[in-house]
Amino acid sequence: MALNPPLVLASASPQRRKLLERIGVSFTVRPTGVAESEHGDPGEVAVENALRKARAARVAKAPETILGVDTLVALGPRIFGKPADETQARETISALAGATHEVLSGVALLRGEREQLALARTEVVFRDCDRALIERYVASGEWREKSGGYAIQGLGAMLVREIRGDYENVVGLPIATLLDLVPELLLPAS
Repeated sequence: MALNPPLVLASASPQRRKLLERIGVSFTVRPTGVAESEHGDPGEVAVENALRKARAARVAKAPETILGVDTLVALGPRIFGKPADETQARETISALAGATHEVLSGVALLRGEREQLALARTEVVFRDCDRALIERYVASGEWREKSGGYAIQGLGAMLVREIRGDYENVVGLPIATLLDLVPELLLPAS
């Protein structure tokens, strides 16, 4: 489906690309490499990071729609970013085990000078994870480059008891929130 002006995804995330492709959206990819903040109110941080990514991908006077997204995991006020190593991955999964955390995605959509912002929230309940399960998951390496150190669409599903809200948000792109901002993504190409 075509959007006028065309959609530019300000992300290198393969999960986000797959989700957009799955719903038939035509887009180009322009990763920005913007440093992500992990300090402050989790919802505000997610939206601010998404806006920074979108602004960094903007090309002066180009007729484009820029999509910036930032997904993070929060347990109360504490943000769990992407673990740097196995030790941090183990600590993250241990902290989330048996608890309910939030997956928050900030969404920023830029069209010319117009900026639309939204925040999606999904609650994820982790199983009580014993040491053996945590070690098995950490050994898989799947936690690399994943906020909160897990991928629900992969082996990380074995850590999850239930979710409340948008599954795609946990994967990395809240489709329902995106479509609320830009419903014309559902229109056929002209």
